[in-house]
Amino acid sequence: MKLLADMGVSQTVVKALCQTGYDAKHLRDEGLQCLPDPLIIEKAKLEDRAILTFDLDFGDLMAASKADLPSVIIFRLKNTSPQFVLNRLQSLLESCAEEINMGAVVIVSDERYRIRRLPI
Repeated sequence: MKLLADMGVSQTVVKALCQTGYDAKHLRDEGLQCLPDPLIIEKAKLEDRAILTFDLDFGDLMAASKADLPSVIIFRLKNTSPQFVLNRLQSLLESCAEEINMGAVVIVSDERYRIRRLPI
């Protein structure tokens, strides 16, 4: 699975994902830290990547677009430490890979996650 991390996601998480076999990129690594949200969505779609973010605006943008890709994984966590984010994300990616590959908005909380298939 290919992933694109928004600025709120720690680069430590991205590095750990790469070490476990995921094709993960961080916007900062490409010098794109100021890229507007609609262009992040376009980049993810062109590169066939799911977006990792703490920004709720991505869910709204995907709903308004009526598009079926890219998938967006939105973290709504009380504990935002890189290790906790990584643990929650790895669990999600293992159990929901098919839904993410087909297009979904996934809201990840400390205890659970919620999946909405795209288009919304």
